Amino acid sequence: MVNMEKKEMENLINQFQNYQQQLQNILIQKESLKLQNIEIEKALEELNSSKEKDAYKITGSIMVSKPIEELKKELNETKETLGVRIKSLERTEEKISLKLKEMQTKLKGISG
Repeated sequence: MVNMEKKEMENLINQFQNYQQQLQNILIQKESLKLQNIEIEKALEELNSSKEKDAYKITGSIMVSKPIEELKKELNETKETLGVRIKSLERTEEKISLKLKEMQTKLKGISG
């Protein structure tokens, strides 16, 4: 019986560590997406304040001249996509956090 509890405890600890790693990865991804979002907002601000009709976009290793309105549209679409991805990561983060709390309670119950 004691051996079974030890195995169960080891399994729970491994699962707990896996969930912690997943949560950390999600937080890193979310932060990266938020930084991209900030960059897009700054670019949109610059485009909105510009009096020019065209601006340059870096594509691969070249810069291409494009109409500002087209660039704004592209940036807004990218911003929207990032928003959806951030929300998805936040939902996953929430689920994993709840799972970690449940497992922490179980681990305390077994070890205590």
